[in-house]
Amino acid sequence: MADRAIANAGVLRGWRKSSYSNDQGGSCLEVLDDHPTGIPVRDSKAPQGPALIFPSVGWTSFVTAVKDGSLSA
Repeated sequence: MADRAIANAGVLRGWRKSSYSNDQGGSCLEVLDDHPTGIPVRDSKAPQGPALIFPSVGWTSFVTAVKDGSLSA
């Protein structure tokens, strides 16, 4: 089974911040495209901290559900 976390996400390059983020220091996520084992996701306020790796299919389903409003609180 592939690792599902990266202890120090700062060792990877190419992170992109959510288009919904701003300069006010709010809660933001960054994702890394083209990782061989899935989609790494990290907290933008802690770039040297850990990242979780989600399976590509699961991440795509999550993003689609957020965009179409099908997730409930």
